[in-house]
Amino acid sequence: MRHTLAVLVENSPGVLSHVAGLFARRGYNIESLVVGETEDRTISRITLVVEGDERVLEQVSKQLNKQVDVIKVNDITEDETVDRQLLLIRVSADQSNRQEILQIVEIFRCRIVDIGRRSLIVEATGDEAKIEAVIKSLRPFGIQELVCTGKVAMVRGSK
Repeated sequence: MRHTLAVLVENSPGVLSHVAGLFARRGYNIESLVVGETEDRTISRITLVVEGDERVLEQVSKQLNKQVDVIKVNDITEDETVDRQLLLIRVSADQSNRQEILQIVEIFRCRIVDIGRRSLIVEATGDEAKIEAVIKSLRPFGIQELVCTGKVAMVRGSK
């Protein structure tokens, strides 16, 4: 099962390295990792997705909580969340297929962020299912380059 963890850490050099090293030393793969400052500039939030059973999650959580720079670890897997990813994808586009690509972009409410002579760069934001659907729809045109952020997520409702 895939688990989403929201980890609050001190915003200081080396914290990300310590967290990533913890996973590497134990042989756990991080599927997605996003780090950013929070509303408090001294605190960063790491949102990560890790594959594993409940035992793996328990081990990871315990090890994270032992880290000096870690403030709080929340497993938000079962919570109702708002989550997003950002996709930038360069797709082959010439005069013969450009209009069809533009229709797909419109259907998925994406944006064209760069136009080249033989390609377009499309920006898409959404949940994992939407991002996968955009990629699948654009694949027949020829994907030249693709980059996707990891998942960012917040629990719905008020604190």
